[in-house]
Amino acid sequence: MARLPPLNALRAFDAAGRHLNFRAAADELRVTQGAVAQHVRQLEAQLGLPLFERLPKGVSFTPAGRGYHARIASAFQELRRATEALRPAPGKVLISVTPSFAAKWLIPNLPDFSASHPDIDLQILATENVSRFHGDGIDLAVRQGEPPFGAALEAMRLFRQDVIAVAAPSLIAGRALPLDPTTLADLPKLHDTHDLWPDYLQALSIEDQSGRGLRLSQTTLSIDAARAGQGIALVSRFLVTGELAAGQLVQIRPEVLSGKQNFYLLAARSKRRDPATQAVLDWFSSKAET
Repeated sequence: MARLPPLNALRAFDAAGRHLNFRAAADELRVTQGAVAQHVRQLEAQLGLPLFERLPKGVSFTPAGRGYHARIASAFQELRRATEALRPAPGKVLISVTPSFAAKWLIPNLPDFSASHPDIDLQILATENVSRFHGDGIDLAVRQGEPPFGAALEAMRLFRQDVIAVAAPSLIAGRALPLDPTTLADLPKLHDTHDLWPDYLQALSIEDQSGRGLRLSQTTLSIDAARAGQGIALVSRFLVTGELAAGQLVQIRPEVLSGKQNFYLLAARSKRRDPATQAVLDWFSSKAET
């Protein structure tokens, strides 16, 4: 039986053949150029024939070297495939969330998730549409609503719909907080699809006299418009904790409008849940309001 060449010599030959350059091969293997050249010389000596023609700016295959490299490269590729087949694939979890939840809560908290679960590939589908667990292939969903969500789903409340009024400091500059009803009524309002202003003003016995304000399709747009000083927004408190802490927004009245449309994490009922999905569910649970 023919004695096989050293593995390091074959690795150097494989890399040098793919790059046709000893320096590039050395960079890939994280060794010196001299080490690659020495390994190739040892391989050529053992085989008894040259594998490369040395050129001023690299190397080229000899006829024997070209044929040998094709088979060696194929063998290394098969080794890589065999190794990858044994390694557990990183857990992949697809979660469907609304664009506002994605932009204002999930993405800012992703560094914490990644640090806790570096082996999980969390994929985010941001959509206002109703996602189907089987039809769309999602594993988890975050939706705003009121239980029950269906017998096939488990629901865990993440955050209450505790709505507060916020504005940029520039919009209320020179005015005392909390804003008095007359000032609040006169300032422009930012409206989204939840249309919460009538209930909020009614709770304060305020009649809106301004008639001004933007109408936006998503809560995240209302938050961004509020930060830009375009008006007062009504938003769930947990969505603006970062902006409030940074002083980009301020709460202009102490009242909290509590609704029934709380935020829930939904998962398909299962006796044996995928470990990665369970880990994501547990992480959300650790972040939920008690």
